[in-house]
Amino acid sequence: MITSAPPVGEHLMPAPWLMTVAAYHALGEKELIPEKAELLYGFVYLKERKSPLQCTIETLMLQLLWDVVPSGYHVQPGQPIQCVDSELEPDISVIKGNIEDYARAHPTTAELVVEICVTSHEYDRKKLKAYALAGVKECWLVLVPEKQVEVYRRPNGASYLEQASVLDGSPLTCANLPQITVDSHLLFS
Repeated sequence: MITSAPPVGEHLMPAPWLMTVAAYHALGEKELIPEKAELLYGFVYLKERKSPLQCTIETLMLQLLWDVVPSGYHVQPGQPIQCVDSELEPDISVIKGNIEDYARAHPTTAELVVEICVTSHEYDRKKLKAYALAGVKECWLVLVPEKQVEVYRRPNGASYLEQASVLDGSPLTCANLPQITVDSHLLFS
C-alpha cells in the first residue's frame, strides 16, 4: 500500500512510502537515498540547501558551543540522531560521551539540539515530536528572520512540557547543562 506523507512544506519532497530506519540505512548504503535527505516519521525528506546566512549563524553557534561544552560531552555539527521512526540530522547537537563512543551506532538522544531556521520553521517544528520521543532534553530553534530563539525543554512522551522564547540580546542557557550559556546577540548581530 502506498501512503502519502503529511504536508510539511512546498520545498520538501517526501518519498511515497513509509520506511523503517533499517530500510533507510540499507538504501543509503546502496546510495539509493539522496545524500541531503532525512528520515522523519518514516518518510524521506530532501533537505533544502543551506543559505550563506544559515551557514554563518550555524558556524557562529558552533564556535560559541565549543567554548562552553563541559568535559564528558561533545558537539556534533549536522550528524544523525537515530529515533524510533526517524533519523534526524540537526544542525548542531550536544551529545553525552566522547566522539569515539558512537563509532558503531548513531546517538539515540542528545542533551541539546539546535536547528537554525532561516526558511525551515515549519519543518523544524515538526521534528520536535521526534526529538521529544527520543528524550532530547532541550531543543533550540534559532529563528533568524525574527531574531529570536524558541526553547523547548522537559520532554514528556511526544511533546515538551516547557516552551519559551528568547529575544535578541538575552542569554540562552541550557537548563540541563547550565555551563552552556550563549549570548543570543552574537548570533544576530
